[in-house]
Amino acid sequence: MATRRALLTSIAAAGTASGLPALAQGRATSGGYPDRPVRIVVPYAAGGGNDILARIYGQKLAEALGQPFVVDNRPGASAVIGTESVIRSRPDGYTLLVHASGPVLSEKGATRPAYDLQSDMTPIAVLGAFPGMLLVKGDSPHRTVADLVAWLKANPGRANYGTGGTGFQLLGAYFAQRAGVTLENIIYRSSTEGVTALSAGDVALALSDPGPARAAIEGGRVRLLAVTSAHRMAAYPDVPTMVEAGFPDFVVEYWIGLFAPAGVPEEIHRRLYDEVRRAAATPDVQQRLALNSVEPDGKDPEAFRAAVKANAEFWIAVARQAGISLER
Repeated sequence: MATRRALLTSIAAAGTASGLPALAQGRATSGGYPDRPVRIVVPYAAGGGNDILARIYGQKLAEALGQPFVVDNRPGASAVIGTESVIRSRPDGYTLLVHASGPVLSEKGATRPAYDLQSDMTPIAVLGAFPGMLLVKGDSPHRTVADLVAWLKANPGRANYGTGGTGFQLLGAYFAQRAGVTLENIIYRSSTEGVTALSAGDVALALSDPGPARAAIEGGRVRLLAVTSAHRMAAYPDVPTMVEAGFPDFVVEYWIGLFAPAGVPEEIHRRLYDEVRRAAATPDVQQRLALNSVEPDGKDPEAFRAAVKANAEFWIAVARQAGISLER
């Protein structure tokens, strides 16, 4: 089985909701771009991982290019409201989108999702990548993934798992498929609520991104059994990957990316990519990403486009096998 890489989101962490300030000095761009403020639409609520990364990189883009990059949170309808506003905008580089990986949901009865990140948008750069986490209660007898799987097989139909949405619901379905077990999903409003439910004993396990789980892990309320990345996390060097835990090719990584409307001029596309890469290499950005257990990702635009395509295909296949509808 070929290694599957899908990069989701939803790391929850605190973040300011105010717009980013204008910074007067920056490197000049040929053609005069940008000569006015740039809007970065985040189709999720303020304070989450997408919002945090939009502000981290928006500040750096403002410093480099000499114009404000103002974050505009437009949550609602599973990211459709904000994303469609960007799709309808002029492809001139003055309206950008920060979007997370994961399945693009469709309305009930629709023949296709509301938008397609491959055809309606131009992928510019990955702002950050992070793994999923497999968690059990802090006082659970399960010390390894093998312990958990053995218990699940010995107790069919008795286990449920908590998640903060469809993306991690599908990760749980993928784990169940690979482990040969049956799990019932309980969807909470956020990954933070799913982790809280686990620590209270309301669910048997949880799938989460790193940000919402960090405090509970450090406080001993939940136990991290494995991460879904290709390598161990620097913050948890003693925790194995799913591959190390006995699941060959179980590599699922989530991303948060910067997009522009389809048709954005190549010169602007390339300049934004170059500036994001420069920002990702700076110590302060790396430190701020590390605080949220996010890593920079150096994919070039073509590799990012391929990742968007692979991400969609992977989760659709998982959903079909699990019988999970991708309708809202």
